[in-house]
Amino acid sequence: MLTVVTDGWGCWTMKGQPHWSALGPRDQSFEAQPCWGLWQPPRSALRIIEPWIAALPPHQEVQLEDRHEATGAHLGYYKMGHLTPVDSEIPELGGRGRSLICGGVEVDKYLYHMRLSDETLLEVSNRFRKEMEKGLGRDTNPTASVKMLPTFVCSTPDGTEKGDFLALDLGGTNFRVLYVKVSDNGKQKVEMQNQIYAIPENLMRGSGSQLFDHIAECLANFLEKLEIKDKKLPLGFTFSFPCQQNKLDESILLTWTKGFKASGVEGRDVVGLLRKAIRKRGDFDIDVVAVVNDTVGTMMTCGYDDHNCEVGLIIGTGTNACYMEEMRHIDLVEGDEGRMCINMEWGAFGDDGVLDDVRTEFDREIDMGSLNPGKQLFEKMISGMYMGELVRLIMVKMAKEDLLFGGKITPNLLTTGHFETRFVSAIEKDKEGLEKANEVLSKLGLDPSHEDCLATQRICQIVSERAAKLCAATLAGVLRQIKENKAVDRLRTTVGVDGSVYKKHPQFARRLHKMVRRLVPDCDVRFLRSEDGSGKGAAMVTAVAYRLASQQAERQTTLDMFRLNKEQLLEIKRRMQVEMERGLKKETHSSATVKMLPTYVRSTPDGTEKGDFLALDLGGTNFRVLLVRVRNGMRRGVEMHNKIYSIPAEVMQGTGEELFDHIVHCISDFLEYMGMKGVSLPMGFTFSFPCHQNNLDEGILLKWTKGFKATGCEGEDVVTLLKEAIHRREEFDLDVVAVVNDTVGTMMTCGYEDPYCEVGLIVGTGSNACYMEEMRNVDLVSGEEGRMCINMEWGAFGDNGCLDDFRTPFDKSVDDLSLNPGKQRYEKMISGMYLGEIVRNILIDFTKRGLLFRGRISERLKTRSIFETKFLSQIESDRLALRQVRSILQHLGLDSTCDDSIIVKEVCTAVARRAAQLCGAGLAAVVDRIRENRGLDFLKITVGVDGTLYKLHPHFATVLHQTVQDLAPNCSVTFLQSEDGSGKGAALITAVACRIREAGQR
Repeated sequence: MLTVVTDGWGCWTMKGQPHWSALGPRDQSFEAQPCWGLWQPPRSALRIIEPWIAALPPHQEVQLEDRHEATGAHLGYYKMGHLTPVDSEIPELGGRGRSLICGGVEVDKYLYHMRLSDETLLEVSNRFRKEMEKGLGRDTNPTASVKMLPTFVCSTPDGTEKGDFLALDLGGTNFRVLYVKVSDNGKQKVEMQNQIYAIPENLMRGSGSQLFDHIAECLANFLEKLEIKDKKLPLGFTFSFPCQQNKLDESILLTWTKGFKASGVEGRDVVGLLRKAIRKRGDFDIDVVAVVNDTVGTMMTCGYDDHNCEVGLIIGTGTNACYMEEMRHIDLVEGDEGRMCINMEWGAFGDDGVLDDVRTEFDREIDMGSLNPGKQLFEKMISGMYMGELVRLIMVKMAKEDLLFGGKITPNLLTTGHFETRFVSAIEKDKEGLEKANEVLSKLGLDPSHEDCLATQRICQIVSERAAKLCAATLAGVLRQIKENKAVDRLRTTVGVDGSVYKKHPQFARRLHKMVRRLVPDCDVRFLRSEDGSGKGAAMVTAVAYRLASQQAERQTTLDMFRLNKEQLLEIKRRMQVEMERGLKKETHSSATVKMLPTYVRSTPDGTEKGDFLALDLGGTNFRVLLVRVRNGMRRGVEMHNKIYSIPAEVMQGTGEELFDHIVHCISDFLEYMGMKGVSLPMGFTFSFPCHQNNLDEGILLKWTKGFKATGCEGEDVVTLLKEAIHRREEFDLDVVAVVNDTVGTMMTCGYEDPYCEVGLIVGTGSNACYMEEMRNVDLVSGEEGRMCINMEWGAFGDNGCLDDFRTPFDKSVDDLSLNPGKQRYEKMISGMYLGEIVRNILIDFTKRGLLFRGRISERLKTRSIFETKFLSQIESDRLALRQVRSILQHLGLDSTCDDSIIVKEVCTAVARRAAQLCGAGLAAVVDRIRENRGLDFLKITVGVDGTLYKLHPHFATVLHQTVQDLAPNCSVTFLQSEDGSGKGAALITAVACRIREAGQR
């Protein structure tokens, strides 16, 4: 007798023989080697020893001893040959020693092609991924075997669903009607009543109208029993056949499966057929909300209990899977936002031949004898409808070859369907399996020996193990797709499972779980058994659809406040023109909110400017000093050098002296840095705060904005304050030629490039506009000839209440909690400083109402200004997938679902779009005024634009341009982005002023 011993490391010794060790891949021969305890995965090593054991002479007695629990399990599972126990123990899994005889009937060797290696399974998994991709692609879907059908189920349960629902479940020879009550009174609860009705075989194969009349009759009977026939309840229809869905409540049957052949149904909408049958009766009415298949129902049922559930799996009479796919990958449905459940119809995997090298002669025989040859080939390898039949075909062939039952074959053994899949489950049970094998084989008219029962048990093991492994391979493909979609290092997810094979076979679930872990080790997968997925699941799809519709309606009511139609925008344009007129008139200027301040800039650049100029740029927390060299002639252009300095918060909110001393210190540092100390240059001062100018070099600060609060400045000339600080330092002197704001600087910068540029627009942290007005309309400055740039200070539009009917409660809340309540109201509706805060207030409102984040408000969301406007730009980016939106929200402490991300994006879009439209209405008022001033039927004009919101937001500029075009159709408006309007612009204003001054001196 030879004894093979394993020590758990894949090494064997043979008593009375030299040491042996299993080394190398499975296709190498089992070679003699001194045993040094070299590590080898036991399973791989066993594959190598198997051919050696199989090659032993018939009835060679072999003693298998294992010294390691885990390895023993592998030994027990992968033994070769028809093994006859020497003792009373059967060859089952476990870490005990076995005395076995390799008989002449070698089941494992006979079914070698049904025993799939990890390498083969990974290859199957990869092929399946390619088939998934083909099914999702618009061009490749028609020829794809795995159809990847959109279900229009776009959300899984969140636990807040409630209401009364009906469900119909048609997926086999029995048909069910269910009444489902879903309650959400602090704890999730589902109560169900149901009735099962049979579908006679003549209806399964008769006409479609007869089938649906029968279903309607069953439904009427059920409603009558529960005394709810007078209620119009929402219904979910579980229809477990391959369908193409165009809407949640429209499903076109592609092909009958599972023995159904009812005529006139394929190619038609089954919901329409059901509604027609109900209308024909006329004694009750229902609202068919959703049609789903049992796989989707399974996912939704489990999703109610575990919100991580995003895969549904059925392994029963048939097999299928579904999962939540990113919309951007689903070519068959319009839209890129969010996710949608895909009904894979994976039973057809292999119908195009990609599994031909894996399929065996038995698979081909099963297929040829089926109702649908060449179809559902994967399903025929793994599902309950075919598993027993596969075992029967193998036994018949082995018996014919005199390898089983002494070569005896009975009529029962030759009859299709006589070896049922439930027999496979019973025979594989640990204790009574062999006894059950004897009972089943005897009923087939056989007189099985103990060896026949063992061989039958092993055949069952190999067939069901292959089914579990193949199922694991395709499921691994699905899990890898989800993991890549989410771009995570480790996926944590739940698979909802249903089906008699999964639930009733003693080993199937364990084998499936184990193989999935092996094939996708970077996925933590929880398998959750579905309780009535096809019935409760249909109700849950309906409940989710109702919840989503209700919540969507609530959200839309809120967001509708931000949606402005053309009539509303024209009214805003008209009101802006009224306020502009009031700001220009002497008698109304003092009470006007849009101040229309003269800048004393009377000309845009003409290209002849030249010289070196200094520019200061103060408009926020950073402050710049620039040297600008303007050249004309052949080398016309602008060369700039600059340095940025910060302004500490304590200086921003200290005294005016401290602020301007800090500015002069920065200028001194810059001149030293440029090696120009002692040089006196003309200087332009960009001062981006509301000022009243009496001259080009005089600017009276009206009020601080943007968080500045330095005392002793409001009501004072900022040029004088700057000159006093320069004199206090006594280091240098400067010729301050012009004080301007950034909007005028923007217009002048663009005017240097484009002579049509006569409007400046800033949409960044704040917002403002300027334009060239006719001097005859500027009452505050004497003179009628020529033009002057007007700094509108339009951020204050609406401070007199003229925009109150357009302001939302969220605008009012942001205003009330701002540093300057009641001021700059238009700016607070359109500028970057406030849009994020408006969004944050809406998100809080939605969350409090249970419409977002499952009603849970994070502490960070309660923090003012935490939702920066840059997040709007990032979230609305077309290039940004929803997973990246989720990462932005997680950064803010918001644990969001995919649905939450879509809602947040929708809020951002509504707020930003309104801002762009409001800005466009204001700008339309400006360009139309210029056209009317000049008595033109048509005006060609350029707007110079600057500001982070305009430049960085992905859609703001487009919406702004379109709005101006719609509201000012007689103006051809070109938009030119300014490059450094506040710095370069100040220098150009200074250059223009110097040019005009020099011309006057000449």
